[in-house]
Amino acid sequence: MGGDVLSQAEVESLLGAMSTGGEAAAAAAAPAEAPKAAGGAATSKLRDKITLYDFKRPERVGKEQMRALQTLHEGFGRSFAAGLSAMLRSMVEVKLTSVDQLTYSEFVFSLENPTCFNLLKADPLEGNLILDINPSILYPIIDRLLGGGREGSSLARRPLTEIELRLVSRITSLFLEELRHAWENVLPLDLSVVRVESNPQLVQIVPPNEVVILISFELTIGEMRGMTNLCIPYNSIERIGAKLSANSWVAYGRRQATPDTIRQISRALHSSLVEIDVQLARTRISTGELIGLRVGDVITTEQDVRSPLLVTVEHFAKFHARPGAYKGRKAICIDEQLEAPPPGSDD
Repeated sequence: MGGDVLSQAEVESLLGAMSTGGEAAAAAAAPAEAPKAAGGAATSKLRDKITLYDFKRPERVGKEQMRALQTLHEGFGRSFAAGLSAMLRSMVEVKLTSVDQLTYSEFVFSLENPTCFNLLKADPLEGNLILDINPSILYPIIDRLLGGGREGSSLARRPLTEIELRLVSRITSLFLEELRHAWENVLPLDLSVVRVESNPQLVQIVPPNEVVILISFELTIGEMRGMTNLCIPYNSIERIGAKLSANSWVAYGRRQATPDTIRQISRALHSSLVEIDVQLARTRISTGELIGLRVGDVITTEQDVRSPLLVTVEHFAKFHARPGAYKGRKAICIDEQLEAPPPGSDD
């Protein structure tokens, strides 16, 4: 430390240069500073490595832990999308958009009001977690659960009713179940909903300046999109930071299917409706012939009456069949199951 202290002559030279601004004083100080050149270069390099620290937004979670949380919840998003698709009988995409650190006040003020603000208990973690479901995607999900179509409806700006809260509990229960599976290799969690609020500013689980981890997902159902946020206070996972840094969470993505999950998916698929088409014949005609078609005209094809008909399921060729009648209604009889679509069947 003694080698870094300026001598009295150096201090006077620097003060003279600052007061007069002349070049002579700076030149006089240069020889005295020459022995310090090597030390000054090292100090300059150290200053280049200095970064600003914002005490309002401290980075308290390490990069390795953040990467672990990101990978863990990417796997969770895929499982939650599969479960939600089976529940709604519609394709749902769940995409992890960000894993960030911010203060609790920043998180709360970024949310809409009203919203679906779920206060969660996650034993043995300390404190509470927050699950926020944006109304822009929540009301379309409720419409689907009540038998609505794929078309979007006007977004309601109001708190949820008692009936809607019962329907939303099915979504949150699925979310918590998949979240428990995602965390089981890190820490077994007992997750439950403590209460549901519509105004996020009425719930304060930690002080406003306390650091939280915000895990954001984008849900897509057809043309409708919306955000779902999971807020985890830092003090809840502070004790298990070492477990998050380990590689135990990687095994989540390789989890084998259990008989229970197979039965659950099978039950959902058994009641799903599929579209079946029977192709009677194929031919080509000119545009002029198409325009000239009238009622009663006959279109000839090269299809033999004894040739099997092609049956497609959701536009994939699956069977060969022959036409007939059953109890006075037109019908087909399946003759053969196709292992692979025949060439040109998807043209």
